[in-house]
Amino acid sequence: MGTPTTAPVRWDEDFIQDPYSLYRRLRDEAPVRQAIMPRGLKVWLVTRYADAREALADPALHKDMRQVNELFRRHSTLEGQTELFGQDLASHMLNSDPPDHTRLRKLVAKAFTMRRVELMRPRIAEITDDLLAGLAGQHEVDLVDSFAFPLPVTVICELLGVPHADRDDFREWSNTLLSADVIESVQSAARSMAAYLSRLVGGKRDNPADDMLTALVQASEDGDRLSEAELVSMAFLLLVAGHETTVNLIANGMLALLRNPDQLAALRADPALLPGAVEEFLRYESPVSHATLRYTTAPVTLAGVEIPADEFVLISLGAANRDGDRFADPDRLDISRAAGGHLAFGHGIHFCLGAPLARLEGQIAIGRLIDRFPGLGLAADPGELRWRNSTLLRGLESLPVRLR
Repeated sequence: MGTPTTAPVRWDEDFIQDPYSLYRRLRDEAPVRQAIMPRGLKVWLVTRYADAREALADPALHKDMRQVNELFRRHSTLEGQTELFGQDLASHMLNSDPPDHTRLRKLVAKAFTMRRVELMRPRIAEITDDLLAGLAGQHEVDLVDSFAFPLPVTVICELLGVPHADRDDFREWSNTLLSADVIESVQSAARSMAAYLSRLVGGKRDNPADDMLTALVQASEDGDRLSEAELVSMAFLLLVAGHETTVNLIANGMLALLRNPDQLAALRADPALLPGAVEEFLRYESPVSHATLRYTTAPVTLAGVEIPADEFVLISLGAANRDGDRFADPDRLDISRAAGGHLAFGHGIHFCLGAPLARLEGQIAIGRLIDRFPGLGLAADPGELRWRNSTLLRGLESLPVRLR
């Protein structure tokens, strides 16, 4: 990433594995800077906390997916790239502006209630304990595959009413959609997932159950209901966001603790620190590295830089959460830090609806894991660990640990 500050930032392997060095330079020299993403998309990258928070809540930055593909065709630098994302899974609230967003979020909020999440607490603890019992007696495991993935995917599948047997297919589709650079693979995974979710929604309509997907099918507001396309897209959003981000929260948080044994010891000594520790994990190694794309319809000024109309804006949550103007000594893990105000869940009208569930799972998972295995340690050199090739997520491919 040795390009001069006037040239666009280009994603490469060094940036994927260590984005923070570049983020520091950009915050100092060019906090709003043009960049070219792996699939050839030109964007404006925002890296300072104050600018990111402003941009996340700015109604002049739009998210309507109906306009995104047209702009994508205009801004992609690669041949044959005709759309960023298919429409089959795109009709959800994260890809919409008011008044559509207001309507969709109100309907989903009727199904995704705090009460429904809190009722999951005993079941989350039970799933966690079952997974930890399955690890007992093993010397070394991959914490991602054996714990950080199966916990949240089981929780979200049970919450929505997705058959347990289907989770491996779902994980493969999700991983392809969020990580793959090959457009044909992304489109194939999107078609497969859309067809599956359409069948699942149809089944809930014909045979209602006590789950959130049935609640979404039945949710209404003044006679308004989610359409078939909206139900499929919303199921996709909740399933993907409901497990991918929490996988990263658990694994990233554990890596941070294992690399900072003083912080791990402090958390073991005082479990009351756990809620605040989870907020620090979210800030320190944000599970979502960048917010989903926004675009301008008229010139917008950020940090003194005028972004023209019809341009994409990419807000770096990971960079904002390491901004020293907002968080003192930001590259240091401090579980006693007042980390409130971090942007890991976004900000404004698109603030993550599932934040309470992710926080609950993170607290239960990490708290019980470090209690069950007091000698837990890394089984690999930290420099050998690899981060997933994704412009959206910040997650480990694997996390080998010793259980003692």
